Amino acid sequence: MKRLMVVYGTRPEAIKMAPVIEALDRSAMFRPTVTVTAQHRGLLDQVHALFGIRADHDLDILAPGQSLADITRRVLDGLGPLLREERPDAVLVQGDTTTAFAGALAAFYHRVPVAHLEAGLRTDDRYAPFPEEINRRITTQLASLHLAPTPHARSNLLREGVAPSSVVVTGNTVIDALRGAVGRGTPFGDPALADLEDTARRVLLVTAHRRESWGRGMEAIGGALADLARSEPDLLIVLPLHPNPVVRAAITPHVEHLENVRLTQPLGYGVFARLMDRAHLILTDSGGIQEEAPGLGKPVLVMRDTTERPEALRAGTSRLVGTDRERVVKEVRRLLHDRAAYGAMATAVNPFGDGRAADRTVRALGHWLGLCERPAEFGGDGSVPEPADPSGDGSMPEPHGVRRR
Repeated sequence: MKRLMVVYGTRPEAIKMAPVIEALDRSAMFRPTVTVTAQHRGLLDQVHALFGIRADHDLDILAPGQSLADITRRVLDGLGPLLREERPDAVLVQGDTTTAFAGALAAFYHRVPVAHLEAGLRTDDRYAPFPEEINRRITTQLASLHLAPTPHARSNLLREGVAPSSVVVTGNTVIDALRGAVGRGTPFGDPALADLEDTARRVLLVTAHRRESWGRGMEAIGGALADLARSEPDLLIVLPLHPNPVVRAAITPHVEHLENVRLTQPLGYGVFARLMDRAHLILTDSGGIQEEAPGLGKPVLVMRDTTERPEALRAGTSRLVGTDRERVVKEVRRLLHDRAAYGAMATAVNPFGDGRAADRTVRALGHWLGLCERPAEFGGDGSVPEPADPSGDGSMPEPHGVRRR
């Protein structure tokens, strides 16, 4: 049985790690240790409560006004002693957060091999999204096993010279998590959402938080929502506010006085999953929602100029609309009034997962550490791609730094 330290710190990471932790707990191959940095605090705790996760170690690094450098330093300082104490056989990190990058770096410093869940996403613009694009690129350099969510992500890694045998296409674990969360039927709870089940009004779900949109971009988003609320009085706009005061100050003044705009505090994942299921369409700058919403048949308009998830654009489940006020309004109204355009997006096949990514992930980890055979991979359309190892024998390189016992 191998000791695997699972490291994460934000709500999106926790959501995507939750089904993997559950699968690891079921597996006879691993003894997982859950270590959270708490880069997010309340949002992280909500996910833990929903999925019944209890962390073995909590670094609790969140501090008011913390910078990216502060987060990096606190993660490195906190993980060092734990890695020396726990002596894991490997460390698993997820995605593109500063916790993922710093967690991988801490493991490297202690010669512990790193597996990277959701590897290979790229925009090829180092400042969009910021700092995520560089976080994930550096994590790729530190990782020995790359768990790519889609064939496109795998292609990105191979283009950068990553060894084909070290990449496994698993599908995205967020689809596993979403199916479980929607099935729980979590009550809305928030008074602002109390009448959602009793009204036939269409719901536009909105989320916004990206650093690269701070300032004019966020102001434009707030103005666009106000324009939509006034021009579409039968539309309910639901906006769970990001906790960052920069985001709130830019958007709230535009919409707080409008009857058909419902502002809420950040929602627990169970409530948010149910809200996505209730929504008619979604306007967001989130990466994860671009993956989740197509699984529920919800068109996604992405308030960004680039995306590291081009699979959704090609599949037709999402569309880039940027943060230009007039364009955002135009694209939302098009989907509200053009049934054919709405139907084409709502019925497109989700290219991100089939609900079995967590089990593939555990088998890929097991194979990497010499415990089982390599799993069949996710093809993005239900098919199985060509073997990642050109030798055809399913072999994978040894994890760098593994301590053989």
